[in-house]
Amino acid sequence: MLRLSDQENRKVVDFQKVHEKAKETGFGRVFRSPTLFEDIIKCMLLCNCQWSRTLSMAQSLCELQSELQNPLPNTSNITAPKSPKTEVNLFAPKTPARKESNKKSRLEVDYCASTTIANFPSPSELANLEVEFLAKRCNLGYRASRVINLARGVIDGGIKLTEIEFACERDTLSNLSDYDKLAEKLRVIDGFGPFTCANVLMCIGYYHVIPTDSETIRHLKQVHAKTSTKKTIERDLDDIYGKYAPFQFLAYWSEVWRFYEEWFGNLSKMPRSSYKLITAANMRPKKASGSKRTKVPLEDGSTKKRRLNS
Repeated sequence: MLRLSDQENRKVVDFQKVHEKAKETGFGRVFRSPTLFEDIIKCMLLCNCQWSRTLSMAQSLCELQSELQNPLPNTSNITAPKSPKTEVNLFAPKTPARKESNKKSRLEVDYCASTTIANFPSPSELANLEVEFLAKRCNLGYRASRVINLARGVIDGGIKLTEIEFACERDTLSNLSDYDKLAEKLRVIDGFGPFTCANVLMCIGYYHVIPTDSETIRHLKQVHAKTSTKKTIERDLDDIYGKYAPFQFLAYWSEVWRFYEEWFGNLSKMPRSSYKLITAANMRPKKASGSKRTKVPLEDGSTKKRRLNS
C-alpha cells in the first residue's frame, strides 16, 4: 500500500524538486502495510536477527492468523491467556534484549515454504494469546511478549494508534518538533528503541530521520567509502543526505533501492521466495576467487545471474 493524501502528494513534489534522480525515476513514495499496527510489528521483527529470520517470523504470524480463524480441534485452548494483564507495567520500557544467536532455531521455517494465504493478525487476535505459545509458534523469542503487550495496549486504549497515524497529516515540514513529541510517546512502549521508533515514524510520513542499523553502516561503507560506527553514523548520514532535508530518508532509500537492483535486478519481478537473498553477505564486492554466480528467479519465469559470495 502507499500513503495517498494531498499532504503526501505535496511531499513527493517537494522531494523531487531537490532530488533530480528521484524525479526522473518517479521515486518518492514508500510502501506500507494496511495498518500501522502491522507496520509496528514488522519494525520490531527487524531487530537483532538476520533478514531471513524477519521474513520467517512475519510469514508465521500470517499463518497463525489463518489458524486462529480456522482452529483445529486440539488447539481450541491456545488463545486464552493465563490471566488478563492490563497494568501499566505493560507499557514501561524494559532492558533491551541481547542480540540473539545467529544459530538457526529448529523452529525457524524456510520463508515461503507454506502456500497458506492469510492476513496479518489484528490486535484483538493477538491480545488473547499466551506469550509462550506465540514465542514457540512463530519463533518470535523475546519479541512475543512485546507483540502481545502492544496488542493489549491497543485494545485497552492505552496505545492510541489512530492519533499517531494522523499526526503527520499536519504541515509537518514546518512543524518537525512534533516528531520529538511522538518519539517520546512511542519510546515508553515495550520494544521501542531508537531504530524501531524511527522506522515507525518514517512509515507515517516523517522522512527527515534515517533509521540506522548494520545495513546502514554497510551501505555507507560500500557505496560512499565511509567507515561509520555507532558514534559517527548520524554525522556521516548528515554529511551525505543533509542537503535533501527534510527528506533525508527518501534520498537514502532511493539510493539503497537502486543499489539492491544493481545486484539482484528489478525487485518488482523477484518472487518472494528469493527475498531472503537480499543480505549483506550477497552484496560483498567481487573477489578474484571465492565467489560464484547464482541464478535469481524472476516472476516471469526467467532467471538472472548474480554473483554471490560463498
